[in-house]
Amino acid sequence: MPFIHVQTNAAISDTQAKEIKSHLGLAITAVPGKTEDWLMVEVEGNKQLFFRGTNAPAAMVTVQLYGNASSNALHTLTSHITGILLDILKIPTDRIYVSYMCTENWGWNGSNF
Repeated sequence: MPFIHVQTNAAISDTQAKEIKSHLGLAITAVPGKTEDWLMVEVEGNKQLFFRGTNAPAAMVTVQLYGNASSNALHTLTSHITGILLDILKIPTDRIYVSYMCTENWGWNGSNF
């Protein structure tokens, strides 16, 4: 039950947002047991986002996971996420932060796991 939230100061077309969502659906499989079937994605463009003192294209990506993941899996996922944003939005990988939050408590369908 992962959730990936992409925030960027770049403009994002509907086509690009759908492409990001599709690529993240493949990328999430870097974490064992995670698939696109349970993935929720939010993509927000045109944010007032500044990094290193400028508003050059940048992104903040938050990944929330039910359960835990190994450092190796998260390293691979970070590589995929930054590559996706570079390919689709042309955001340099050194202007992308990826943050992870893992939890043992996750609610869905009126109850918690």
